[in-house]
Amino acid sequence: MRCLLVEDYPPLRENVAECLREEGHVVDASATGDEGLWFARNHPYDVIVLDIMLPNVDGLTILRKLRELQDKTPVLVISARDSVDQRVEGLDAGADDYLVKPFALAEMVARVRALVRRRYDRESPKLVTGDLEIDTVCRKVHRAGEEIQLTPREYALLEYLAYRAGHPVTRTDIWEHVYEDQEGGSSNTVDVYIGYLRKKLNAGGRPELIHTRRGVGYLISCGET
Repeated sequence: MRCLLVEDYPPLRENVAECLREEGHVVDASATGDEGLWFARNHPYDVIVLDIMLPNVDGLTILRKLRELQDKTPVLVISARDSVDQRVEGLDAGADDYLVKPFALAEMVARVRALVRRRYDRESPKLVTGDLEIDTVCRKVHRAGEEIQLTPREYALLEYLAYRAGHPVTRTDIWEHVYEDQEGGSSNTVDVYIGYLRKKLNAGGRPELIHTRRGVGYLISCGET
């Protein structure tokens, strides 16, 4: 999943970004409000992690501008502003969650996971399609009860498809949500990793789960739709 992190304090920005990447997220990190707002307006994100006290444009202004544009991306505010009135102000400005600094990185990651589930209308941390089960907390995949070993990139791709289960997903969508910009490559890279996933998921003659939609992209489903 692709996250935008807007935080001006370098040590915290680096720690949070590293933690999110270790969890498999693609992270764009910005130190200023104006740059963060530009990122938010010009890239699709699954979650935005946003400080309030920022240079150039403050976090509340960013929130209000995004909501005025009907941008529904979930936003987790991280801020040292800890009074009840300040937290209420942040939530009323459009934040989906509010975490007071200092905070445990594990809690921040859990809140991000919860916001991703909310974005894709999922209540459980386990994604189930037919006999495929993905535990998004432990990052483990089972099919028909058997664990399937995936690389981090394979897992990220499968998780994104599973969140969108039943809906065709374009190669561009996959690229924007699963791959870092600096990785380069092309839609052919997506096709290659889809091939890797199919080989592992279909081992032992199991039925196809990832279906190709010509001219569109891919769809994960327990049957042709």
